[in-house]
Amino acid sequence: MLLVAFAFSVMADPVSSVAYAVEAALRALGGDLSLLLATMGLVVAIIALVIVNYRQLISRYPKGGGASAAVGQAFGDGWSFIPIGALVVDFVLTIAVSVSAGASAAIAYFPALAPWRIEIATVLLLVVAAATLFGHLGRVIFAGMTLTFIVLTAAVLLYGLGVTPQAMGTITDTAPHVPIVAVLLAFPVAMALATGVEAPSTAIAELGQLDDAGRRRFGRLTLWLTLGVVGTITIGLAVELVHLRIGIPGPNTTQIAELARVVAPAPLFGAFQLATALLLLAAASSAFQAGPGMLKALARHARSDGRIVGILPAALGRTNSRQTPFWGVATFTVLSAAIVIIAGASDQSLVLFYAVAVFLSFLGGLLAMARFSFREGRRASLFLNVVGAVVVLFTLIMNLSRGLPLISLGAALVISTVLHQIWVRSGRPEGVRSIQAASTVKS
Repeated sequence: MLLVAFAFSVMADPVSSVAYAVEAALRALGGDLSLLLATMGLVVAIIALVIVNYRQLISRYPKGGGASAAVGQAFGDGWSFIPIGALVVDFVLTIAVSVSAGASAAIAYFPALAPWRIEIATVLLLVVAAATLFGHLGRVIFAGMTLTFIVLTAAVLLYGLGVTPQAMGTITDTAPHVPIVAVLLAFPVAMALATGVEAPSTAIAELGQLDDAGRRRFGRLTLWLTLGVVGTITIGLAVELVHLRIGIPGPNTTQIAELARVVAPAPLFGAFQLATALLLLAAASSAFQAGPGMLKALARHARSDGRIVGILPAALGRTNSRQTPFWGVATFTVLSAAIVIIAGASDQSLVLFYAVAVFLSFLGGLLAMARFSFREGRRASLFLNVVGAVVVLFTLIMNLSRGLPLISLGAALVISTVLHQIWVRSGRPEGVRSIQAASTVKS
């Protein structure tokens, strides 16, 4: 029961990303359905490579810590701020994209709501933020939402097996570039599916009832389950979308909503849209817990020995009666709401900026693991780490080549630099590398 609750709640973010990632890839392909399966196959293969490498990171840090712990130990505490800054940006974008996609799911079922897209997304954001103030919603609830979505998606895919193909939406026969170039430029857009892959390496810090061996086992199993579930759903959706000829949808619906509308009975379609929206809100809620938790861990506070540690204003560490850092929640609410409004609550616009920051964190973690493997003479692990780092770097470069993601990268580096400068002026206090683990531990 604990494993199910942990694993399926932690994978809420990557599973929810299928609500917009596959469509984003097709849009980047210019509507060329013939290249969609190859693109999503490449995405799943890269996620698998990252997961194989992150198994090593979990083995090394069974008490949690993620990329910041690895980078700090391998290159020095100051470098830990790069993955920390990257994750701050990732959390803000996760919230913004998730509530915007939640609004899209609602509008796909109730098209008359389309004129109020920004208002709906903003209200959803405020609801999730308010719920966060009441403490952790509980892993069982998140796991239930994820499992419900998985079951309903499987039902939709099964219904689709007996449906006659009928072309709908925008479909083209030629991509904007030659096939291989088109796939290489499109796959980074869909790497939103990789967000959340790092979560098990930090979330295992919450499993205080287990020993190190137990946390390692839970972390590894969660990674493999994530790959199996996300990979199966992604490839299954891609295959049926291609087979049924469902292309880029109109402005007031989504591609997977059109798939469900075409193949499933009305009650199943309604349940699928509801489950999609709730899972997206669960992903936003998870980021609303992790982001403010990280700010709380960075806030100045007194340790048990009386020493003052931390670098950010103490207010960010203040909590309410439910142990929720309310100023941190307010900070992420304002930032995410601003992004939602600027983007017009368009998840397909926001996804173009997504997955850049988290891949910067991946790169840091894999380079750190490569250094450990080199020092310890583990050649097989070193080869795996280097290959993983090269592939992640290639993905990052291809993503940045589209131009817009440079904004996300710039924001992550600015935050990292500012935090580093504050850390230096504060006398370089210890514990920076453990921030990710500290931010996930329940009070």
